[in-house]
Amino acid sequence: MPTDTVHATLAPGVTVGTGHPLALIAGPCVIESPEHLLAMASAVRDVAAVHGLPVIFKASFDKANRTSLSSYRGPGLAEGLAALAEVKRVTGLPVLTDVHEPGQAEAAAAVVDVLQVPAFLCRQTDLLLACGRTGKPVNVKKGQFMAPHDMGNVVEKVRSTGNANVTLTERGASFGYNNLVVDLRALAIMRRFAPVVFDVTHSLQLPGGLGNATAGAKEFFLVLARGAVAAGCDALFVEVHDDPQHARSDPQTQLDLSEFSELLRQVSAIRAACEALSS
Repeated sequence: MPTDTVHATLAPGVTVGTGHPLALIAGPCVIESPEHLLAMASAVRDVAAVHGLPVIFKASFDKANRTSLSSYRGPGLAEGLAALAEVKRVTGLPVLTDVHEPGQAEAAAAVVDVLQVPAFLCRQTDLLLACGRTGKPVNVKKGQFMAPHDMGNVVEKVRSTGNANVTLTERGASFGYNNLVVDLRALAIMRRFAPVVFDVTHSLQLPGGLGNATAGAKEFFLVLARGAVAAGCDALFVEVHDDPQHARSDPQTQLDLSEFSELLRQVSAIRAACEALSS
């Protein structure tokens, strides 16, 4: 049901929505190694701290919907969760990861702070209910095939479990073959139901654009992020890598650390300006 005041607590010290600061969900697309994961978590933490923004670190233990069968998927559930647990222990950061099957929800919830439902699975009732029943906050990505007003039904599925901490993520909509577009109206529409995250990285994708891999239009990352923050999103989702060209997943759209820092500088200024206008 639509609400005028939306908020969700994703982790201790990280509440998003009305009256709360812009938050970040940031990290590499997939776990490449425990050592790389820990180094990236430390780097993301430090950059976010410079700009005074709360951050949840993200990485996937399995990318189950890669374009090609030969694409790297990740280390798997057990090894991946162990690496994420070490990130939490060493850095103190809250963490988020994707789950693809109902049977993964409880195991992931024992380690991570936020469960994420991938865009292609956003209507999977059993998965949504399994995530909700863990009691952990749930971030659901809007499928590229979904109208924003239909995401209210998704929120209701999760909340039916008694779990009120739900966020929705906008990541573009299919526009013909191998192309996505971002309709900023979607942010306002979905915010009637839950706090809204804007996925900078995946909104830049050109799905299947390379034939056996996804291409991207990374040159527009500032354009889209600035627009989303000005439009009132509650958080940004950004995939960050120390060497994007050699990343094992989504090299076309991940930001390097300098780009990440510049993004945060600009959106922080925009958020401050918007808050001044509304005060």
